[in-house]
Amino acid sequence: MSTSETYNYKVVRQFAVVTVIWGVVGMLVGVLIAAQLAFPALNFDTPWLSFGRLRPLHTNAVIFAFGGSALFATSYYVVQRTCHARLFGGPLAAVTFWGWQLIIVLAVITLPLGYTASKEYAELEWPIDILITIVWVLYAIVFFGTIGKRKVKHIYVANWFFGAYILTIAILHIFNSLAIPASMTKSYSVYAGVQDAMVQWWYGHNAVGFFLTAGFLGIMYYFIPKQAERPVYSYRLSVVHFWALIFTYIWAGPHHLHYSALPEWTQSIGMVFSLVLLAPSWGGMINGIMTLSGAWEKLRTDPILKFLVVSVSFYGMSTFEGPMMSIKTVNALSHYTDWTIGHVHSGALGWVGMVTIGAIYFLIPPLFGKRELYSTRLVDAHFWLATIGIVLYITAMWISGVMQGLMWRAVNPDGTLTYSFIESVQAMHPYYLIRLSGGLIYLTGMLLMAYNVFRTIAGAREADTTIPAPAHAA
Repeated sequence: MSTSETYNYKVVRQFAVVTVIWGVVGMLVGVLIAAQLAFPALNFDTPWLSFGRLRPLHTNAVIFAFGGSALFATSYYVVQRTCHARLFGGPLAAVTFWGWQLIIVLAVITLPLGYTASKEYAELEWPIDILITIVWVLYAIVFFGTIGKRKVKHIYVANWFFGAYILTIAILHIFNSLAIPASMTKSYSVYAGVQDAMVQWWYGHNAVGFFLTAGFLGIMYYFIPKQAERPVYSYRLSVVHFWALIFTYIWAGPHHLHYSALPEWTQSIGMVFSLVLLAPSWGGMINGIMTLSGAWEKLRTDPILKFLVVSVSFYGMSTFEGPMMSIKTVNALSHYTDWTIGHVHSGALGWVGMVTIGAIYFLIPPLFGKRELYSTRLVDAHFWLATIGIVLYITAMWISGVMQGLMWRAVNPDGTLTYSFIESVQAMHPYYLIRLSGGLIYLTGMLLMAYNVFRTIAGAREADTTIPAPAHAA
């Protein structure tokens, strides 16, 4: 490939920067609602500051603003580098950036005001859903168009994961969001009763499975080998991992509906596929970690690699815990408890958060014409703050959750409940304080990252809208 050819790095820079900004915003809202659970008066008797309205703002900000922007940035970067081709569609990539930011801003406005479709991870009302669909279709055109005009025959495995997440999320979003509008700010799902629940958790769990797993595995398969300067441990295993994961994940959603009105056989299918899912998930984890074979000493001195590798460890832990919690007898204890919150955040903060942070630290210097970040020591400090914060958070939630489950099911010899609900709430309070502390520590790390990234950008040379691609483009 000629060095005179150029890549579109402007849109990658834009998405990388807003990833950091939305990360701070999302974690800040998370800390606020964690504080409200420990100290309910912190909602200030204001409806738009109440937990019920801020909680979906937190999940949307972390998943779609922080995580989504990271996926746009990394997929646009990786598909160009591995296909030796500039992004397809000219200005379409810029439209996806501004369109996605508009969606996020609309979520920030509408969710605190109480405009919600009341669907987990799909709370936004129908006009915004239509906008999401338009932006997502343009994203698919840019991504697959770039693959279509690639200069090399081979399609690198990271692009398979990015492509699967883009296609699957499109289908999930469209069908779960089918609704009958009642006004510009209110609609009703076309599904009813248990069918609505089934479609919602087909969407909900696969938002985790594809948006928060497949997409970020694309990040793992590119950035760990690049940062470790080693080839993927087993390319054959990566292909097996891809096909096994995308086939299995799509069937696991019913495990969210154990002991509900959903037919028993459907619940059991969800449980079985969740257990099967352990194999491809751990295959991917092993592949990511073993890529460091022959380069383990780099972990001592490279904090970016620490983020990337520890994130994969959290991925392995979360994908063991999830199948275990899908077993009906375990779920009878864990369902509706803080154990589920701990599980979600070990995946969100440990896997998604840390692999994103590592990838952004990797990207910022070359995107802005710098040889290195403003401070490697701040990256190392961020790593330890993030790790300590996660461990405090999830440990507190595990203990609190198991305790909740045991207190709720405890009965006296005469069959009456041993504990009232308020007694279980009082018992949880110390663990909510620990959870809040863990969240504050993690947020502190994100603020360090923002400072480090923006000092790096401030010291960078004035960048053009495009940067010449090096000869070793992959």
